[in-house]
Amino acid sequence: MIDFKTFEGLDIRVGTILKANYFPEAIKPAFQLQIDFGPLGTLNSSAQITKRYNKEDLIGKQVIAVVNLEAKRIANFKSQCLVLGAKNKDDIILLAPETELPNGQQIL
Repeated sequence: MIDFKTFEGLDIRVGTILKANYFPEAIKPAFQLQIDFGPLGTLNSSAQITKRYNKEDLIGKQVIAVVNLEAKRIANFKSQCLVLGAKNKDDIILLAPETELPNGQQIL
């Protein structure tokens, strides 16, 4: 369990995927994503979502991500945010807003 103050420290935002590329250097199949967070700029993320999504369908998709985590190096790639998803059997389903929101919109 974490206390509420720790939870409040997470900065969770809406962003739109600008680019998606296959990430062959990753141990598990993944995409390298470039996500637009509006006033926060663009951030990179690695996401193991290749079973459900193809890269063409990801472009323009809005997602929810934690943007204030320490960057993590995955192979030769610097992941700067954590895209959120829910696990369904052996698949990941991305969390996304129900309607389009401005990039950078904070999740409360």
